[in-house]
This record gives sequence, structure tokens and C-alpha cells, in this order.
Amino acid sequence: MEEDPEVRGSGDGVWRVLGAPLVAATAPGPLSGHAVAVKDLYAVAGFALGAGVPDYLGEPQPDHAAAVSTLLSAGADITGIAHTDEFAYSITGSNGRYGMPVNPAAPERIPGGSSSGSAVAVARGEVTIGLGTDTAGSIRVPAAYQGLWGIRATHGRISTEGLVPLAPSFDTVGWIARDPETLAAVADCLLPDPDSTSPRLVVDPSLCVVADGDLASRTLSAANALSATDLDLDADLDAWFTAFRMVQAHEAWTTYGNWITTHPNALEPEVAQRFAYAATISDTAADRARAVVAAAADHLRSALTGRTLLLPTTATLPPPRAAPAITLEAGRTRTLHLTCLASLAGLPAVTFPTRPIDGLPVGLCLLGAPDTDHTLIRQAHIIALSHLPQPH
Repeated sequence: MEEDPEVRGSGDGVWRVLGAPLVAATAPGPLSGHAVAVKDLYAVAGFALGAGVPDYLGEPQPDHAAAVSTLLSAGADITGIAHTDEFAYSITGSNGRYGMPVNPAAPERIPGGSSSGSAVAVARGEVTIGLGTDTAGSIRVPAAYQGLWGIRATHGRISTEGLVPLAPSFDTVGWIARDPETLAAVADCLLPDPDSTSPRLVVDPSLCVVADGDLASRTLSAANALSATDLDLDADLDAWFTAFRMVQAHEAWTTYGNWITTHPNALEPEVAQRFAYAATISDTAADRARAVVAAAADHLRSALTGRTLLLPTTATLPPPRAAPAITLEAGRTRTLHLTCLASLAGLPAVTFPTRPIDGLPVGLCLLGAPDTDHTLIRQAHIIALSHLPQPH
């Protein structure tokens, strides 16, 4: 069964399926009046799942994903299903078949991915909530590149039922908004048991210098203004990132390898190359990498007990859309060295906008202990209101 062509997307790289609304709220609630862009990894009843890959489109889904159902029952309407990078295995926002949506905050720059469609729909004001996922930064990067607020929830705290996986050890629900009040309102619905902790703000200068100099300086200046305490996290970033990358790749191949093998031309080169690498990871190598991931997770959770870490959300400003692939990949790798910290340990992370640099959006990130999701949103809101000049 094919979707009604009258509700197909606009062809601008943002929407795969669009309605007015596509699915109405199932009951009034705290999110009444809000509209949601759903990343094309979540099941929406009556519509196919595509995961950013045209050949992957199947039959209409019989039921909503758990997170989608919760938002609908809280009063939100679903405006449409938004594009994602292919199988969400990217953070650039580019999709070889559907195109790259335009970043409203910096039209000549990439929008960031893989929740690119959801983020751009929020930035353009078409919706108030962008429902996405974050495996390695796919909420945090597009939010930072577009001057938005975003949260990667604590791993496993929100049900992923009805969500197409990439790497289940790291996949988590996340969402994007234009303001902290909306971010918090969604958290109240998807994370109904608010935490109430008062962690101490810390910064690790050795992490900040992974980013470009202007981003590192911005973060350290903010830390100083906020009286953050220096913390030597003693992170073995290269080893941790390598292990993360191997486990992610192994799980991605486990999930999609058979399908990709039988659909050899379904992916564009950028993502196809990642899956080609994934196919080379043996079970033994993956098990060794999992041991490194487990040790890193223990280390990070212990270090962040009672603390909130401030760091740059990304290692670069949003790169030009026309940047060569080698430049994008180099920036992606450096950014992943920062974003993988939350992923390794299943930690919540909130990104929020601060004053632009050279007219380009800048995001700072708060990383906290497991289950401190609400606390991080509150801390970010207080910081943004009280201490840091905000974008205009």
C-alpha cells in the first residue's frame, strides 16, 4: 500500500510526508498547541518507515512508536515525517537521494544531521518540536549548527519501541526546540519522573581544545564566567572514540548488513563507505572494543557523579555546504571525539545556543550523570538567562 501522494513531502530535503496535520493529537494535554516533526526512524501508524533510504520504504506501519504515542496523547499534533541521513549514519545532514535541507540560521552552511529534517522544520518555525534520535550526536550537532536547543536523553530511559535502530547500545530518543521551555515541556511528558539534583559545574580544558580555537575560547570563557571548577577527566579520547566507532559499526552491520548486501546500490557513497568499514569488524574485535567502551562508561559515570560537564557541542562551526568530503569527514571525526562521551556512558546531554561567532550559530553542551535530564535542562536555562549573551 502506497502513501497518499497528497501528503507527500515538499521535496526540499526536509519532509518525506507532510500533513495539516498528518496525525492529530489523540487527547488534549500539556502539549496541546504544539506541532511535531517526526524523524523518519519512528513508526507513525498508517505510514511507511524509510530511515532515509528510498529502497527501504516498506508497508505502512500498524502502530505508532512509543514516543510518538506519548506525544500524541499529551496533546501534540504530528505535522509530518522528516528526512534523516541514510540509516542515521551521519551527522552532516546530507542525504544522497533526498538532498540536504537548507540551514535557516546559516544558509550557506550544512544543517547537521542525522536529525536534519526535524531540526530544520523547527528552525523554520513549521513545528515547535523536532523528535529525533541521538546515537553519536545526531540531536546535538544539528541543534548547535542551527542555533537551537536539543537534548539527548539518558540511554534506555525512554522506550525505543517502534524505532528503527542503528546501534542499540548507543541509540537514544532526543528532541529539538527553539526554546528551553518547550524542551522542558517535552521532557515532562517523555520523562515523567523529574530528577532534583544540584550538580557542580565543571570544565576540562583538555577536552575544549579538541574544538577550533574560537569555540574552545568561548567555552572556557563561559566556564570562567560561571565559576566552573576545572576537572581533569583523564579521558583517553582517541582510544575511546576508536572503540565507540568499532562497536557502533559492528552493531550497524548486524542490523543492516544482510539488507545492504542484497541492495548494493541503495546507499550514496558517504554512508556506503561507513557500512563497508562496518563489514570488516569481526566479532572478536567488537568484543575487545566493547570492553574499552565499558571501562570508559564506568570512568565517565564515576567522574560525573554530582557534576555537570561544560564543553563545546561541536568541534567546528557549521562547515560550508560546498566543503569537500575530506574536510567534512575531518570535522566530523573531531566532533565525534566530543559527542561520543555521552554515547559511551549512556549519559544525557543538553545543547543550547550562545552568541554567534562570525555570524554563525554556536552551541555549548552540558553533560551529566545518568537520569539528570531535567536537571541539565534547568541548568542550561539558568546559564542562558543569567550569564551568557544569547543570539538575536
